[in-house]
Amino acid sequence: MIDKTIETNEQQSEDEKFMALAMKLAQQAEQHNEIPVGAVVVANGQVIGEGFNQSIMLNDPSAHAEMIAIRQAGQVMSNYRLLDCTLYVTLEPCPMCAGLLVHSRIKRIVFGAFDLKTGSAGSVFNITNTEKLNHQISVSSGVLAEQCSHLLSAFFKRRRLEKKAIKQAAKANNLSK
Repeated sequence: MIDKTIETNEQQSEDEKFMALAMKLAQQAEQHNEIPVGAVVVANGQVIGEGFNQSIMLNDPSAHAEMIAIRQAGQVMSNYRLLDCTLYVTLEPCPMCAGLLVHSRIKRIVFGAFDLKTGSAGSVFNITNTEKLNHQISVSSGVLAEQCSHLLSAFFKRRRLEKKAIKQAAKANNLSK
């Protein structure tokens, strides 16, 4: 019983370490005015892929953090199957990314914030554990959830304030004419 507790504590510590790295990547996304989501793929304790949201920068709706990290990991592994890998991502994967993760045969997903609108690892959909699919993924949720959620909330709050300021400036400009 003690060994399981130690293993659980070690796993929790490792999960938090890699989630902190994913959060740093999410901050890079925010610096580019992208939705702050970051992801890392880990194999044998080593990062083999990383990404942050770049859909706006790349004009690519598929340029989600998970997609970029998985593509990089596939290149590093020289394989499109990531059998013994774990993906750490700051936000629960969307349907597109969850499908990618099933197809990549990733072993485990660890995410921070829940996505109550499009989350596909259990919140809205459960693509990652659908028995009709040929692969199911172990999911750990809520790792550093408060910090991940705060990063997203602060970003969207700032964006709303910016849009409001633009509208007010346009209104003021029209009144002065």
